[in-house]
Amino acid sequence: MSDSEEESQDRQLKIVIIGDGACGKTSLATRFAQESFGKQYKQTVGLDFFLKRITLPGNLNVTLQVWDIGGQTIGGKMLDKYIYGTQGVLLVYDITNYQSFENLEDWFSMVKKVNEESETQPFVALVGNKIDLEHMRTVKADKHQRFCQENGLGSFFVSAKSGDSVFLCFQRVAAEILGIKLNKAEIEQSQRIIKAEIVNYPEDDKQLNSAHSQSKVCSLQ
Repeated sequence: MSDSEEESQDRQLKIVIIGDGACGKTSLATRFAQESFGKQYKQTVGLDFFLKRITLPGNLNVTLQVWDIGGQTIGGKMLDKYIYGTQGVLLVYDITNYQSFENLEDWFSMVKKVNEESETQPFVALVGNKIDLEHMRTVKADKHQRFCQENGLGSFFVSAKSGDSVFLCFQRVAAEILGIKLNKAEIEQSQRIIKAEIVNYPEDDKQLNSAHSQSKVCSLQ
């Protein structure tokens, strides 16, 4: 009895991350699994694999197998095998790269094709990455939301670089798959935001700001 009870409190889920190359899939996976961010871009060839254990309400331990699939595999023979049997899919695009958003139609079609005969369908979420580059956004939020509504997808905006909403994204996907409702406090607790804000003042304001922040000692440069 105790063995089965213990087993029921420890689950394993397969989460697949797909989308175009350079949209931040590996950065998203490493930010979640290792809480780190690599500044240099390195293309994923084929597949990378990450493991991370999280705890959901009810003291439920869940080990997430995160499959980071290289962007060039869209036409490859192995993609359907990577996707097969997954419980969750993250369709990731770069909010500053409109083409990466448009190409999600192809990625999503592959997910539907692989699972068309499955009794249980994976939970699929649309993830707009690089929100730390909001000023360079080319994919409007309403286009993102429309794609989600039309296809019945979950919706997230994250920054793998700053860590903004990354853990929350994986936590909510796992909870959704397992039919667990997260309360507001649990969501807020996991929404760790680490931002380095750069404020671009107009020249006049910048000089005024500088004058206020400096001491009254005049310095010549």
